[in-house]
Amino acid sequence: MSFKSLEIIEPILQSLIEEGYSTPTPIQAQAIPIVLDGKDLLGCAQTGTGKTAAFAIPILQLLSNSQSYDKRKKIRSLILTPTRELAIQIGESFKSYGRHTKLAYTVIFGGVNQFSQTQALQRGVDILVATPGRLLDLMNQGFITLRDIEIFVLDEADCMLDMGFIHDVKKILAALPRSRQSLFFSATMPPEIVKLADTICKNPAQVTITPGQPTVDIIEQFVYFVDKGNKSALLIDLLSDKKIKSALVFTRTKHGADKVVKDLLRHDIKSEAIHGNKAQNARQRALANFKDQTTRVLVATDIAARGIDVDDMEFVINYEMPNISETYVHRIGRTGRAGANGTAYSFCDAEEKAYLKDIEKLIRKKIPVIENHSYPLIDHHPVKAPKQQQRPQRSNVARPKAEGVGDRRRLVRNPR
Repeated sequence: MSFKSLEIIEPILQSLIEEGYSTPTPIQAQAIPIVLDGKDLLGCAQTGTGKTAAFAIPILQLLSNSQSYDKRKKIRSLILTPTRELAIQIGESFKSYGRHTKLAYTVIFGGVNQFSQTQALQRGVDILVATPGRLLDLMNQGFITLRDIEIFVLDEADCMLDMGFIHDVKKILAALPRSRQSLFFSATMPPEIVKLADTICKNPAQVTITPGQPTVDIIEQFVYFVDKGNKSALLIDLLSDKKIKSALVFTRTKHGADKVVKDLLRHDIKSEAIHGNKAQNARQRALANFKDQTTRVLVATDIAARGIDVDDMEFVINYEMPNISETYVHRIGRTGRAGANGTAYSFCDAEEKAYLKDIEKLIRKKIPVIENHSYPLIDHHPVKAPKQQQRPQRSNVARPKAEGVGDRRRLVRNPR
């Protein structure tokens, strides 16, 4: 199947050819005809499946086929997404696929001055990509009205739930016209998300790309068992392999991300962190440096990593195992995108073994263990105290404490 067989109009087809795309991914092949027919859509697909193009291409086509000739453009499509990085990435997709159309788009998000965003809105846009907080803020200031929306997209709905945006989403939904086309995308479908989808979509067609397919199966996955205190040394050893030209490293916390960067910089490995405490311009700069390989290692938290889309990224490293199994799939899906090759390494300490077990249950496969490395996990089993003999009656005379008694801290030994 080709994009041409999906009856994509010539201006968009030309852009796709210029981008080097000829064959749609499974979600694109299934979703694009549904959206072009004007139907509501409920899509369940993980990152890396080509989901953005699955809604961006038909939205561009539908709006192009019904061009508005008002002097000032009205917002006719709204794409609501949870993170700044993802909003920027979606905006770049609309720019790429719509470069030969006459449609205007803009992206709005918090963490930066609103002036340039309000200027773009005042000039008029057809397509608005937004995060919930900044959208509500500009609506309250009178810069945005949603009464002309024809196509609404809620992207990464499960992430919206995780980040606590559902109340904001409901406020935005109340401002949308009842008569509209709605497209709903989520990587997972817990009961709360299903309930939300029912309030947004009317008799939607459903497209499901099975969790873990196809992305997980094409990614080479390995796990290292390692003591927590030796993870930094193992990471530095792993990055000594010149084949790893760039790598995306995941931690569970912002503090953890900053610490990993500090350790890598001490060993002259160019790295930067990207997380919620970083200013938006710093996050964008770090991502840009990573894309052009000025920065070799990008260390990210899970939320900040949503929207990171780097062509030909081959390596993902889970410095800390995620405590939610689905998050593992999201993480490693940053590599092996759209059928490309990818490798994922995971560092698992003793406390994280339960997380690994849950992950393997989800993806229905055992992750191969790399045994031969310098920092193997030392399993410490509690030793039973020997049966004590009857103790002599204690003396009232105080005795000096023996050196080292009471110091039971376990030291992590570095064999190097």
